[in-house]
Amino acid sequence: MKAPITFAIAGFGDRGSTYASMQKLFPDKMKVVAVADLNPQKVEKAQRLYDIPVENCFASAEEMLEQEKLADVLVVSTMDRQHVGHAIPGLRKGYNILLEKPVSPELDKCRELLEVAKGCPGKVIVCHVLRYTAFYNILKDLLDKGEIGQVVSICANENVAYWHQAHSFVRGNWRNSQETSPMILQKSCHDMDILTWLTGKKCKAVSSIGGTRLFKKECAPEGAAPRCLEGCKVKDKCIFDAEKIYITDPKTGIKSGKGWATSILSVENTLESTYEALRTGPYGRCVYFCDNDVVDHQQTLLTMEDGSTISFTMCAFTQDCYRYFKAMGTKGEIEADMKSNIIKVRRFGQEEETIDAGAFAEDLKGHGGGDSGIIGDFLDMLLGGKEATQRTTTLESSMESHFMALAAEESRLRGGALVNLEEFVSSLPEKQ
Repeated sequence: MKAPITFAIAGFGDRGSTYASMQKLFPDKMKVVAVADLNPQKVEKAQRLYDIPVENCFASAEEMLEQEKLADVLVVSTMDRQHVGHAIPGLRKGYNILLEKPVSPELDKCRELLEVAKGCPGKVIVCHVLRYTAFYNILKDLLDKGEIGQVVSICANENVAYWHQAHSFVRGNWRNSQETSPMILQKSCHDMDILTWLTGKKCKAVSSIGGTRLFKKECAPEGAAPRCLEGCKVKDKCIFDAEKIYITDPKTGIKSGKGWATSILSVENTLESTYEALRTGPYGRCVYFCDNDVVDHQQTLLTMEDGSTISFTMCAFTQDCYRYFKAMGTKGEIEADMKSNIIKVRRFGQEEETIDAGAFAEDLKGHGGGDSGIIGDFLDMLLGGKEATQRTTTLESSMESHFMALAAEESRLRGGALVNLEEFVSSLPEKQ
């Protein structure tokens, strides 16, 4: 292929617009030439930002896929249960696919996509963007070199942050597992993937517990109202008050210029449009009166093929949104977190070594630089005709994280029962 690699974006939401925005970082290598979204305002915004021809602007991914091939790459960033249905016709038309995770919460759909992909020339890359961060690449290098000996146990935390949980998983698009995916798959298949990638080991068995502790009707304080802006008597004291999160909070509110979350509420992303969205849309609902069913805390224990163990905790009730990692080996330990980007290596009997992962990263925005990292790697692969590298998240390599996550959800629903991964996968019907 020759530069620039052309991109068609199916779903111009948060993730689709993020990948499209990488054109600014790689102006000589990529160009957005087509867009599809159910929201006409989003289509209009994309058309304006990237000077997309009007004839390449579509009201749905299905409408886009009815056309002849429009670009080199199709970015599939629609909702979870639509991914496979959009990726398959894209592959058959000759697109290379950049596929937002998860592939699908239905394993038969994942298998169908795998089979179709084998007979099509296009590459499929799943957006497990953590593999492309300096932070996790340094950790992998340390572990691969045996700096702490053989890894015996790992503790990992995904600190979701109270406001992010309320935004995405209580009020927002991923609140209901029947409409999208279970939390352990939608949010934490990133973690299932990165933990097995770091260790280079396969998972043997899974046990998981968790539930919805707070975000339910019976936990609503007296005086709470269905909508934050309409008659709530505890508004001033409520940390989940929509006006605080989206308008006034210095870390997340639009008045402080922190508009990531508010950009989801309206295309205009102004103070006026945000207030209108809170008055009329789902993001203005009280967190105790939503139709959410995904967990707000979950702990998962992974037993690996060599007997080592990994403990993973996902929890909504944290101040900030970041990941923590600690590996304990036969010759030392590594402790690190993505909030500071500091990695501490403690070789037994030696002085502690401190590594600032941020100093090795060209870009720390968007999953610690993972968003730009995966686009840069994909562009280089297409322009250079290179094969997948060790960190490339092909469909095949992504499946392991999906098996683990769905087995964890099965275990949680069974009260923490131990699930043998091989038996779980083999027992799944070909068609669900």
